[in-house]
Amino acid sequence: MTKKEYTATGRRKCAIARVRLVSGGKGKLIVNNRTSKEYFGNLPALEMRIFQPLVLTKREGDFDIRVKVVGGGISAQAGAIKHGISRALLLASDENKAILRSEGHLTRDPRVKERKKYGQKRARKRFQFSKR
Repeated sequence: MTKKEYTATGRRKCAIARVRLVSGGKGKLIVNNRTSKEYFGNLPALEMRIFQPLVLTKREGDFDIRVKVVGGGISAQAGAIKHGISRALLLASDENKAILRSEGHLTRDPRVKERKKYGQKRARKRFQFSKR
């Protein structure tokens, strides 16, 4: 059996993840040449978020996943990996589309940090007003 490889890009906030699904694997996840436990530490919620598309499509142990991720924080990176896995699963099989679309995994989350404005403390917070 030949190993098929599916490549996709996932994004969330400022994080960009390049995901490669290799068929015929055992379900290993390698992020930036480290295991997922090493990379994400003791945060099972992030691991759960990453594997959601595979669980929904019932393909948990079918692929080995290799990821290169840059930018953003750890949570945004997990979201980008989830988006990339969803897109790669779509390339693997078209029957996954309805399931992933209904759960919202194929939609890129457009929310990004708003820029700081001049004359203000942050994006929306003002300096304290003093009448006298």
